[in-house]
Amino acid sequence: MESDLGYDADVWRRVAEEMGWTAITVPEEHGGLGLGYVELIALLEEMGAHLLCSPFFATICLATNALLAAASEEQKQDLLPELAAGSRTATLAWTEPGRAFAIGDTATVVRDDGGDLVLDGVKRHVLDGHTADLLIVAARRPGSSGSDGIRLVAIPGDAPGVSRAPLPTLDQTRRQAEIRFEGARVPASALLGGDAEAAPGLARALDLAAIALAAEQVGGAARCLEMSVQYAKERVQFGRAIGSFQAIKHKCADMLLRVESARSAAYYAGWAASVDDPELASLASLAKSYCSDAYFHCAADSIQIHGGVGFTWEYDVHLHFKRAKSSEVLLGSPVEHRERIAEHIGLGAAK
Repeated sequence: MESDLGYDADVWRRVAEEMGWTAITVPEEHGGLGLGYVELIALLEEMGAHLLCSPFFATICLATNALLAAASEEQKQDLLPELAAGSRTATLAWTEPGRAFAIGDTATVVRDDGGDLVLDGVKRHVLDGHTADLLIVAARRPGSSGSDGIRLVAIPGDAPGVSRAPLPTLDQTRRQAEIRFEGARVPASALLGGDAEAAPGLARALDLAAIALAAEQVGGAARCLEMSVQYAKERVQFGRAIGSFQAIKHKCADMLLRVESARSAAYYAGWAASVDDPELASLASLAKSYCSDAYFHCAADSIQIHGGVGFTWEYDVHLHFKRAKSSEVLLGSPVEHRERIAEHIGLGAAK
């Protein structure tokens, strides 16, 4: 996490080439394994438990999902094999300075110019955006508003007119970047899905990413519980292990309840993604909101159980606390997702 890349390139190579993780959800016809989202969730849970520093989430859970949802078959055949092999990293850039995560808030503009596409705008909080080989950028046609006119453009990270800078973040294990597009020019073939509206595909990709993030949060919460129980058995105070005190037992019991409930929510949402359930959007928001709360509460309780040493480099508890707080707002806060669920079931406030 302290390297310039933000991850170990050799570990990434082994993850992709030796273990084939990057190919899990890519269809076989595009060089992948063609497995489902439940299999991906099992893997992400372990990644979250160990705070794996890698461009996996950005490449597979964001960019690959966007390509699968919005690209043409020819574009998928061109771009997905390299992502499945891990020989190329990618990310999805859609959030902007001072704007929410809503798709309709996109202000970056893509315009036609002599048969090419030209992008102008700024993206922030782009996961692994400072190193990604390929950027999938959400932009809008000039004069459009809301979700209308949204397009997805695939552009190389080192293309002329693209400048990238890493951002200081609370979570040191997951890098974010600011990307500026100043007259960045790409061929018209870089427009994913041709002239079709990209908002539905982008929305699906973000729902799938929210489920993936929920799975990571489950793994992190479970690891916080594991570390807390282990420490409570070892730490002696007043002549006895602190795990024998009722207050500590109650905290651990509450953590276990949150972990198991969060795991159920994440796997149910993952199943819905695998079968293309019509309630996918609501279930993605349910998983993201509950798992975000569960991870943060477990990390905070773990800090309390460890005491002051929980914020030292001897323990990973503080890293989980920072990851929990960062991922709580990533892809939308629990409050935003609960409001979204209310709207889906007809309980939204009248406007």
